[in-house]
Amino acid sequence: MVRIQIINGPNINLLGKREPEIYGNVSFETYLETLRKQYPDVTLDYYQSNVEGELINKLHEKGFSYDGILFNAGAYTHTSIALHDAILGITTPVIEIHLSNVYARETFRHTSYIASACMGSIGGFGLESYRLGVDAILNSKNLQ
Repeated sequence: MVRIQIINGPNINLLGKREPEIYGNVSFETYLETLRKQYPDVTLDYYQSNVEGELINKLHEKGFSYDGILFNAGAYTHTSIALHDAILGITTPVIEIHLSNVYARETFRHTSYIASACMGSIGGFGLESYRLGVDAILNSKNLQ
């Protein structure tokens, strides 16, 4: 069975409540149920933390045994060299995920410190960015 780890960073725990005009009205947990139904042959594990070091620890823990990682680093995307280095240190391919189109927002969001360490980046499609990420991992490994 294909195993994909979803890792969400700061404030993603507030989906459905936080700035619904940008991030929508659905919690991630609700969306995850839908995503799991769409991919019954894929194990989708989920982890969320608001703490940078915990995100690094999870990357280290899962980054040698999974088929792919979907990583929404939230605001740490624009600030964390440590997350960049953690992604470079693992062998599992990582896809950077964003709900919003960061290039249509504030200019400080236009810089990603993790993008160059990732297999690719998907953003601007709301929660569907995660589905596109699952498809990208499956297609890259010819697992679909």
